[in-house]
Amino acid sequence: MLTELLKIFPDTSNNMAKSKSIVLIHGNFVNDLTWSEWKTYYEQKGYQVYTPANPGHEGSPADLRKTVHPKLTATGFIDVINNLSRLIDSLPEKPLIIGHSMAGMAVLKLIELGKAAAGVSIDGAPPKNVFPPFQTLKTVLPAFGFFSLNSYFMGSPKWYDYAFFNTLSEPEKIRSYEKFAVPESYKVSRELVLNSFSNIDFKKSHQPILFIGGGKDHIFPQALTKTIASRYTDKNSKVDLKIFEDKSHFICGESGWEKVADYIIDWYEKL
Repeated sequence: MLTELLKIFPDTSNNMAKSKSIVLIHGNFVNDLTWSEWKTYYEQKGYQVYTPANPGHEGSPADLRKTVHPKLTATGFIDVINNLSRLIDSLPEKPLIIGHSMAGMAVLKLIELGKAAAGVSIDGAPPKNVFPPFQTLKTVLPAFGFFSLNSYFMGSPKWYDYAFFNTLSEPEKIRSYEKFAVPESYKVSRELVLNSFSNIDFKKSHQPILFIGGGKDHIFPQALTKTIASRYTDKNSKVDLKIFEDKSHFICGESGWEKVADYIIDWYEKL
């Protein structure tokens, strides 16, 4: 009974025991395997950790590059949110949700929908009602497929080297591409910029949100992260911001990711 009441009337005071559930949400162009080390790391700290694959992203990246998942091209941002909502609704408590890139925007939508105890957006994509800078548009334009005859986007190693892996050595770039790169649905990106579902009500009260940005991010530069965070205006809701100046868009996978993971848990446990 108490668990059901907490789902309806969450208590965010310091006296309330924190949820011990974490949902790690992957972004575009990669899949759930990018969270493997984070999952182990947080489980060793006593958390129950879930790392769902977004629809059409299940499997090994190498296999997905050879044979595209049959559900991929039909998957949009709304499908991602619905899939995550079903998982969260099945849990015994509202979790801490952590999302990277596109999934940073998914965190904002799930927070708006009242699905989480707290949320963390890492190098997060902007909502529809926040216009991105030219650098973002230039980098991600191929992922919309507006001028492509293909039915999905598969970034080249050169694209990943610039968009994700720009702080890595050349051997690390090659290994990271082979280990993590996957095909992506055009529909996800299109719904983020064209569907009103992808707007965020910045005036609405909400659970705590932490924004994390990378100072060397080539997709979503730190200025964009700061802009999104600044749009929230409810004075009774908590919004925090942390920039890791030396981190790229691959902030969750490059060397030193533990510092980011620790910062998040320290922030969460102090709420």
